[in-house]
Amino acid sequence: MYDESLIRRKFHELRPCLDERARRWWAATEAKAIGWGGVSHVAHATGMSRDTITKGINELNTPQSNVGVRLRKEGGGRKKNVEKDSTLLSDMELLVEPATRGDPESPLRYTSKSLRTLAQELREQGHTTSHEFVAQLLRKNGYSLQANKKTREGTNHQDRNAQFEFINKDVRIQQKNHQPVISVDTKKKEIIGNFKNNGREWHKKGRPEEVRVHDFEIPELGKAVPYGIFDIDKNKGWVNVGIDGDTAEFAVESIRRWWKANGKKAYPHATSLTITADAGGSNSPRARLWKYELQRFSNETKVQMRVRHFPPGTSKWNKIEHRLFSFISQNWRGKPLISHTVIVNLIAATKTSKGLTVECVLDTNKYPTGKKITDDEYAKINITPEKFHGEWNYTIKPNNNN
Repeated sequence: MYDESLIRRKFHELRPCLDERARRWWAATEAKAIGWGGVSHVAHATGMSRDTITKGINELNTPQSNVGVRLRKEGGGRKKNVEKDSTLLSDMELLVEPATRGDPESPLRYTSKSLRTLAQELREQGHTTSHEFVAQLLRKNGYSLQANKKTREGTNHQDRNAQFEFINKDVRIQQKNHQPVISVDTKKKEIIGNFKNNGREWHKKGRPEEVRVHDFEIPELGKAVPYGIFDIDKNKGWVNVGIDGDTAEFAVESIRRWWKANGKKAYPHATSLTITADAGGSNSPRARLWKYELQRFSNETKVQMRVRHFPPGTSKWNKIEHRLFSFISQNWRGKPLISHTVIVNLIAATKTSKGLTVECVLDTNKYPTGKKITDDEYAKINITPEKFHGEWNYTIKPNNNN
């Protein structure tokens, strides 16, 4: 049984020591050892062309033909497509990005578009490429084939990719027009106390911090409900840590606090606020209270609320998950969350080398569940659905009479 990863490791270790001919012959011996299909497997693992490996096999089979074989100078031979076509890689990533899927906290990325579909779309843009070359380019840039376990995300709506592309295009237009775009969601609720927190931190050997055995909520300490707002354009996070219910009222209040503290200062000429959110939880498009509270917020600020929901079953692909929440989790790994103050301080201390900064505040207000919006109240919401999936994409404008 061949192992392409082993061939790849061997090739990268040997490559600096081999000239062009030696690399060709080494690849040829690996292909011959595999047998049927060996040329293809070695080509995939090393990035060498099939013709080069086949040439090496022919040379090994006829040693007398190797006498006087000329070696090219370093850098000789036909230039690769990415060297001749400077926009090929960037155009490919633009095609993949709105449909990217996979574990948001992993550096490995997965794409749901087929190689032939990507190659065809690139050719339509004027690039010369093939699905084999696209595969090599994807692997080189951290992409991989999507495993089955990564695709079982709940309801698989037929317009899922179309919605991703709709959101991606819409966000780019808003950013170009210097209008704010935020990604929002509730991070996993945390119980307060001396409980085990996943991850490790440095301690004297044999002296780990002792925590409780069972994770039962301590009533007098309560819980923390972090609701995050991520400014996509400015790479800044803002988290409102609640102590009560994760309701639509709490979600909009969190956005309101961000706007008052940061949003209106960063975007003094904003006429709209684009909110990308999940299709469930406190910011669900089915929640009347969510839209009702957004209407109140719009009336207060005189700013249009443009909401774009991710399709059902794709909440982990909201940018806030892998651009903010994942770094918060890394920052507090291994640390017991013993109080609300500790949680607020750990979140606020989150930074990255790419410039992410985070602000965090504690919200001690009560947000009771079960609050109902009547038909009359709902009818007063000034909402305009988009033509494409109006249940996911809609705008709430200020009411003139408010």
